[in-house]
Amino acid sequence: MFRFLPGIIFIQLATAALLFALYKAQFNQELMVAIALLGLIMSMLAAFWFSAIASHRHKDMLTKTIEQHAREREDIRVKAEKQKSKIIKQSQQQISKEASRAHAKANFKVGAAFTAAAGVGGLMIFTQFITVGLLILATTGGGLLGYMMRLRQERQIGKKMIMTGNNIIDAVKGKMESGKRPGG
Repeated sequence: MFRFLPGIIFIQLATAALLFALYKAQFNQELMVAIALLGLIMSMLAAFWFSAIASHRHKDMLTKTIEQHAREREDIRVKAEKQKSKIIKQSQQQISKEASRAHAKANFKVGAAFTAAAGVGGLMIFTQFITVGLLILATTGGGLLGYMMRLRQERQIGKKMIMTGNNIIDAVKGKMESGKRPGG
């Protein structure tokens, strides 16, 4: 707004000077035409000046608005990335918790089965069926050892996936494509 103030004051001073010159000339026809042309030229120059000021102001405001929109767009993009990574992290934690629960339930069931088999084997030995009891205990021990080895291998695969950032499906796919069983 104050950009136009010097131009307005200049036009008013010039107009006052022309009117003063016209008054001193005592309304001479030739001088009146010259003063009118001079006033017309000054008003045209002032119009161009104001037009240039307004054009620059418009360009400045447009540039400022474009920069503001770019900043807002970048902020939205950053917030979306943060939310996306947060959701992915929460999903991975939830999947990990559910997998841990499933493994715990399965481990409990397998442990109970092995305990029952060992108990039956001990009962057989106690009740004079030594050969059958020893076979049951040996089979139970072998099964338990195999189960423990598989559990250890699964944990190693899990650590590798955490280090490389791959998910379980990619690791299992890779194992199956190479002809190996998952976890073995």
